Amino acid sequence: MATQVTAPARRGLSFLRIAIALQTLTIFLQAVSAGLLLTASYGETLHSVGARVMYAATMLYVLAAVLAWKPGGGSPRPIGYASGFLVLASAQVVLGVQHVPAVHLPLGVLMFGLSLLALARVARR
Repeated sequence: MATQVTAPARRGLSFLRIAIALQTLTIFLQAVSAGLLLTASYGETLHSVGARVMYAATMLYVLAAVLAWKPGGGSPRPIGYASGFLVLASAQVVLGVQHVPAVHLPLGVLMFGLSLLALARVARR
């Protein structure tokens, strides 16, 4: 039995894919800017701005998950993933501001991996 995907559901999934892809890209760019912290005078500024952009991308992911669920008629499960990711992003920002690299760096790697998994999951739909 095949299920019909409505136009709003397709749009919701497309927005969700874009939001997760943007989040994944911003996390990757944060890793690049972290490397620049060691070698360039502008590295700290770039990493600080990138943190704000990454956090905004994560909030966009939450919004996209809600929109894919409610008006699009999709599963509410991505809202849990997105909300959990927002908690991780919040912890990441706090750890960065507090200069706790022993946790900040591995958490960044974990977040990138989880974001890739979320992107792969939504790409299969």
